[in-house]
Amino acid sequence: MLETVKYLIGSAGASGYGSKSTAEQVTESCGDLSSITAIITGATSGIGAETALVLAKRGARLVLPARSLKAAEEAKARILSECPESDIFVMSLDLSSLTSVRNFVSEFESLDLPLSLLINNAGKFTHEHAISEDGVEMTFATNYLGHFLLTKLLLNRLIETAKQTGVQGRIVNVSSSIHGWFSGDLIRYLGLITRDKSHYDATRAYALSKLANVLHTKELAWGLKQMEANVTVNCVHPGIVRTRLTREREGFVTDLVFFLASKLLKTIPQAAATTCYVATHPRLLNVSGKYFADCNEATTSKLGCNSSEAARLWSTSEIMVSRDPKAVFNLLNALF
Repeated sequence: MLETVKYLIGSAGASGYGSKSTAEQVTESCGDLSSITAIITGATSGIGAETALVLAKRGARLVLPARSLKAAEEAKARILSECPESDIFVMSLDLSSLTSVRNFVSEFESLDLPLSLLINNAGKFTHEHAISEDGVEMTFATNYLGHFLLTKLLLNRLIETAKQTGVQGRIVNVSSSIHGWFSGDLIRYLGLITRDKSHYDATRAYALSKLANVLHTKELAWGLKQMEANVTVNCVHPGIVRTRLTREREGFVTDLVFFLASKLLKTIPQAAATTCYVATHPRLLNVSGKYFADCNEATTSKLGCNSSEAARLWSTSEIMVSRDPKAVFNLLNALF
């Protein structure tokens, strides 16, 4: 009850920020980011667009990959209208396609740019069952597997940039508190919904993908520590964004319910705050493998902090992003 009250009034936590803090507020102490090149997925709208805008205001060079180049160009134009001096690159990327991820990384590397910040923000909620071109359930493919490969392929550039500049690299995985809604064997469930749509539940599939983001963060943080790399990785729950609510009935009770619900939701600048805080704040130097909500460290689900499950997911993911498509089907078929 106390935590709910703190959330509603926006009470600041140990970081000095809370649920009502905005992305601009939490980046006030980050200093000039002109030495930072940031890749932000899902930056054409919503939280990702706000994240990109705020980082541009702080001076960062931006790389905006998107499935729709038109949408990315429009996002770039909106940022330039407020930050005319911004250095912004627009590139093609479909995270549901492993080939597209590889092509994007090749194109990015051809630019010979440094890389200090990777924000894996893009995500989707797929109401209808679908399979990616690589034979993987679409929600998992887009929200997790594409980002897993993207991070894997960009890791050397992040490590090299940190060595050359002395600026610690950061990776931010955008997850969700909904990761806690998933229970059971995540690999087995992935196999079920990949091969048989009758087992598909959109909410559970989304929760699975967000749990995978959390476990990816945990295992990658461990790996970076073993490598003694000057790169950190953390994941965040941005909160639920306030949108226009549609209702069919009017009346005092309905009005009261919608009023109370609106207080639990965030504006887009508030929802982007935790991502921007984790991506830029000096306080988080050397902090890695953690989960943040409302700009403060938070606790994941029991499954989300399971090291064995994190290692198991990592091994499975390595097979799934292999260049041999048969490896994916062999893996999933072996589960049954």
